[in-house]
Amino acid sequence: MTRETFKTIEWTKTTVRLLDQRRLPSREAYVSCSTHSEVAQAIEDMVVRGAPAIGIVAAYGLVLGLRELMVKQQTADYNDIDTLFSRLAETRPTAVNLFWALDRLKRLIDLNKQVSLPSLIERVESEAEAIHQEDREMCDAMGRYGADLFDSSVRILTHCNTGALATGGTGTALAVIRELSNRGKLTHVFADETRPFLQGSRLTAWELDRDQIPVSVITDSMAADLMKRRQVDAVIVGADRITANGDVANKIGTYGLAVLCRMHEIPFYVVAPTSTVDLGTSDGSFIEIEQRSSREVTHVGQYMLVPDGVAVLNPAFDVTPNELITAIITEYGVVGKPYETGLLAQLK
Repeated sequence: MTRETFKTIEWTKTTVRLLDQRRLPSREAYVSCSTHSEVAQAIEDMVVRGAPAIGIVAAYGLVLGLRELMVKQQTADYNDIDTLFSRLAETRPTAVNLFWALDRLKRLIDLNKQVSLPSLIERVESEAEAIHQEDREMCDAMGRYGADLFDSSVRILTHCNTGALATGGTGTALAVIRELSNRGKLTHVFADETRPFLQGSRLTAWELDRDQIPVSVITDSMAADLMKRRQVDAVIVGADRITANGDVANKIGTYGLAVLCRMHEIPFYVVAPTSTVDLGTSDGSFIEIEQRSSREVTHVGQYMLVPDGVAVLNPAFDVTPNELITAIITEYGVVGKPYETGLLAQLK
């Protein structure tokens, strides 16, 4: 288990305190949310990001929303509660962990309609805290299972940020990297900068450098050349949604890496908890891909990079087909092809 050196998400009983990932790496600043609408805005604005972290924060946001209702009324109005769910659910459409966490809390509320609103809030808060703790444990398990795949020291390329900044624990893909480092089996990490939001250069590099894990930031366009020169032994990424057949939605640029891995005969691993698996979606063609603001592409801070008025495409995610994936690693172990059977078995 990696020692925790910062807190991405902190529940104080009255607020959700979030490490503001928009400010990293230059400044370690925090945002405190005391209402469900502030939580929703923080998710939309990417104060917090990463599929597992979004689910955890949304769960705490629901607790805050229920407390806001209690100020107005002592009994639960389920129309108002549904409005809370809707506001939180609309924040990020692609990451399935958000809906997994909210659905889990919705089932709990449906089973406790007979209790008073204060008692209901207590139970929802306890469940939100359980979701957070379970994610910590899942991160540690994924790290162990993923590290077991490697017999010798390796050079890993990773994309976006999949560490403690994106989860409630040590990470998904970065949990594997941290465990490899702990076992003395990690030679080096290459972190794609991950345009346009630069999660790799700003966040992954910040985390790994803080943990004294050797890392080099590369531009997204350098990956092919590194692979051609045999500088990469494996690519390990996270996921925002995994469909029933094993197709994976992840940060834009992931699909390109998978294609390059196939070309250069390099294993391509996906690491994600089973809360990321969406058995209700048969394949990646049905995943809604979030379209983000063009400003993320046209500007860095106040500096304009694109001529004013030029059209921009900014999908936040792409879909990697299952045939390009070597294995999927969850908290229950390593899933190989056929993914339909393996994923279903883990979720029974």
